[in-house]
Amino acid sequence: MRKLAKAVTLSGVLLSGAGLVATSLVAAQPLPQTLRPTLESANQQHQTPQQQWAARQWRERMDTPLARFMDDAVQRQTLLTRIYQEARLAGLPPELVLALIQVESAFKAEAISSAGAVGLMQIMPFWVSELGLPIDDLTYPPRNLRYGCTILAHYLALENGDFTRALARYNGSLGETWYPERVMHAWRNTWRRSALR
Repeated sequence: MRKLAKAVTLSGVLLSGAGLVATSLVAAQPLPQTLRPTLESANQQHQTPQQQWAARQWRERMDTPLARFMDDAVQRQTLLTRIYQEARLAGLPPELVLALIQVESAFKAEAISSAGAVGLMQIMPFWVSELGLPIDDLTYPPRNLRYGCTILAHYLALENGDFTRALARYNGSLGETWYPERVMHAWRNTWRRSALR
């Protein structure tokens, strides 16, 4: 029963952030491309001018290190905006999410691991049946980021804020430190350093 309650709570986070009602069992239809700018504009209106300024400054600082992985400036800014939003929604440092993505997929949205993990944050497909909707496409960056940030925040809560243990859980290597060390190294030496500039 407890596992079900956690799954319902996590599922509610996934659905609510997608603009879906958690009580609805009707499958969501993909949004038309023409609607996306309107929704993004509406999301920006909920931020104070100071929050908008902080997000813009953060994106500018993160753009240079991300250019090592992504050539297209527009795609970088779009991805950075989404990472910032999803990390903040989940209560995570956005730079940690960048470090995790660097280690997991090197920012390749179509990446699939030998274990079957998918997308930027390398989400295992079983999470869709646990938390999401059957139509969820884990190669779609906004959806992948929503899952990954929600899952990482859940593990961080389980581990009482211990990043090493939460990252090991995320990777399925609890008790080992090689994976958390890789993520923390990328966080410290690439993303946090850039955030401080």
